[in-house]
Amino acid sequence: MRAVVTGAGSGIGAATARLLIERGWQVACLDRDLAAARRTAGDNPSIAVDVADEAAVVRAFAEVGRNMGGLDALATCAGIFETTPFFDTTAETFRRIHDVNVVGTFLCLREAVGLMQAGARICTVASVAGLRGGGLSGTVSYASSKGAVLALTKNAARVLGPRGIAVNTVAPGVIDTPFVAGALSEPGTRQRLEGLTAFGRLGTAEEIAEAIFWLLSPASSFVHGATLVADGGMVMY
Repeated sequence: MRAVVTGAGSGIGAATARLLIERGWQVACLDRDLAAARRTAGDNPSIAVDVADEAAVVRAFAEVGRNMGGLDALATCAGIFETTPFFDTTAETFRRIHDVNVVGTFLCLREAVGLMQAGARICTVASVAGLRGGGLSGTVSYASSKGAVLALTKNAARVLGPRGIAVNTVAPGVIDTPFVAGALSEPGTRQRLEGLTAFGRLGTAEEIAEAIFWLLSPASSFVHGATLVADGGMVMY
């Protein structure tokens, strides 16, 4: 099986790529930080790409096609986190977050599909922030971008289902990775967020990787256009 994982240099992306590799998949690891992507990839392909740069994404997937001859799965883990309060958020900040989290996801989906045949599977990465409208640490730019990923995924599922390509999303809660390290370092924040889960703890990148792996695997063959919430019960309250 051949997969692309974006954001493979760290966090959920790195955990997902490592899990796929451990289970015998060939994985192209894409990240802005090529050195980090290479550390994850090992002997697998690694490609430097800014997912918000359309020309760069087109080139990256063309390279994937040359190296791998096709694609069976895509996990769009690349993204950025943002915590600027509502009234302090500028249009520039809002656009930057949406460029990476939304436009970047769309571009990777569009280019990946050109390498796929019926039976291929796609998993995007949203967030419970997109379901809740924020209220945890991510604020207006981040929450709205992840809400857009939820809608984008459903639209892609409508378009690609007739081609036999499954499209789903995972919506993590607060996951203890470098992605949110800044927010978690603020006094009281970690304890507050842990208290919002049923388990009294944050999730790990490896737990989300398992959810992504299931959505990319034949085990989820009749799951399509769905959102798998993996948040320790956070949105249940």
